[in-house]
Amino acid sequence: MSNPFGTVSPEAILDGEATDAYFERTRDTLEFADKNPHVVAEVTADQFSTGDFDVFTGVKDVATLLEGRDLDADALPDGKLFDGGPVLRIEGRYLEFAELETSLLGFLSQPSGFATAALEARLAAPDSLVLSFGARHVHPSIATTVERAALLAGLDGFSHVAAGDILDREASGTMPHALMFCFGAGNQADAWAAFDDAVSEAVPRIALVDTFWDEKSESLLAAETLGDDLDGVRIDTTSSRRGDFEHIIREVRWELDARGYEDVDIFCSGGLDPDTIRPLCAFADGFGVGSHITGAESVDFSLDIVEIDGEPISKRGKLAGVKDVYRTPEGGHHVSLADHEGPTEGEPLFEPLIRDGEIVRSFDLDAATDRCLEDAEVVGVGQ
Repeated sequence: MSNPFGTVSPEAILDGEATDAYFERTRDTLEFADKNPHVVAEVTADQFSTGDFDVFTGVKDVATLLEGRDLDADALPDGKLFDGGPVLRIEGRYLEFAELETSLLGFLSQPSGFATAALEARLAAPDSLVLSFGARHVHPSIATTVERAALLAGLDGFSHVAAGDILDREASGTMPHALMFCFGAGNQADAWAAFDDAVSEAVPRIALVDTFWDEKSESLLAAETLGDDLDGVRIDTTSSRRGDFEHIIREVRWELDARGYEDVDIFCSGGLDPDTIRPLCAFADGFGVGSHITGAESVDFSLDIVEIDGEPISKRGKLAGVKDVYRTPEGGHHVSLADHEGPTEGEPLFEPLIRDGEIVRSFDLDAATDRCLEDAEVVGVGQ
């Protein structure tokens, strides 16, 4: 079977077959009527600035999608924050890209949602280790999309091995409850010792300590078992019996310190979000965040023609005319018509992406991460 999981192929995406049916009808109709106007189209979520910033990403895949087509495109830099106005602009004959709209919006909408949620987690624990643990909540074919968005937003790593191969990053993670089950209740020390003997020295010794006994007891047993080799303990207490999670973490920290294990870190996971992370930062050293990222709402982008054969046009509720966007010195996001003067000392945010069908921008994930975190500080997200 050539496609055992029924996923849409890269070829279908690039050929414009991964589209909504009405774009095929549109092509048929325009070709029949011999119409193919020169247009400018923009991708937007909100028409005006809202003050509620999202992270823009997915533009690398959009560039790949548009490459080789007779058009020009400009876009915000990967990782830039926005709160209104266009994030992408395409200029060319409409039928050059008409059937690409569905895939193009998907390339932007979901990754931008993932990255925005990951940034929220990052800012909730700015001085802690924060890892993406959410790949199990999405289709495996988009695991790399999740993990790249998490890295772009400043998370320190992720758990998915295949995504790591694609992104050239080492996946993080130590042991699941299944490993503890295989050794059985009362044999936790054997499980941790076997892990220590079997796994590469490069892997941190983080013992899972909430499987059979209470978190304090298993944490102390792990410290006694592995001694100086123990880097930390992970508490993944399920929400159904978690109670006061902060109290549990504080109690574990106290008992470890009381017995001289001050260097043993505490890592928390299991349904965490920014609100649950913030009060734990004073006592825990790291966090695994999953469903908060993968369950994020996609950014509701749409693509609209705003100029046709040189004349402004729009549907009701949208803004006609080609636009530019700026970052103001105060950290604001300013939207204006492209043929009008921008704000004083405003930084234009659009940069060339495609010229005559060729990609004219490079994509560096580390640079995008720096850009995202720096821009978050400029616009005041998380403050």
